[in-house]
Amino acid sequence: MTTGASVSTRTEKALREAMARLFAGKPARTDGRLTKDNLAKEAGVSSATMFRAKDVLADWDAHTAAYGTLTPGEARRDTAIHDLRHQLAQAKHEITTLNQQLAAAASVIAALHHDNQLLRAEHTAAGTLTTLPSRPRGCSTSS
Repeated sequence: MTTGASVSTRTEKALREAMARLFAGKPARTDGRLTKDNLAKEAGVSSATMFRAKDVLADWDAHTAAYGTLTPGEARRDTAIHDLRHQLAQAKHEITTLNQQLAAAASVIAALHHDNQLLRAEHTAAGTLTTLPSRPRGCSTSS
């Protein structure tokens, strides 16, 4: 018995089951890529036989047009890659900002060190250094 699609009912059933397995990401005979060649291999029919199953191919084309030809695993992989690239871009931006802040801080520290050296030299040239006695703990300077 044949359907209006020029293939037997058994062949159409095999193609539809193969199509369901491929769309679910659970291939039995192929690598799972969503290609018509894999559909034929997954169903165990020749490409010529598959191409006579016009109704099945119309459903295949409609599904791949709506959902693309990525398997669920490939879609998850691509999403993960996209997310990781976004995280990497954010990390690079943060590193650039922190490096700029570090360079600015180093410049300020160098300037303060230079000023400190000049003040020490000026103080040494001006006279003696007087050390103030340390205050006992608990004493305050305000009365």
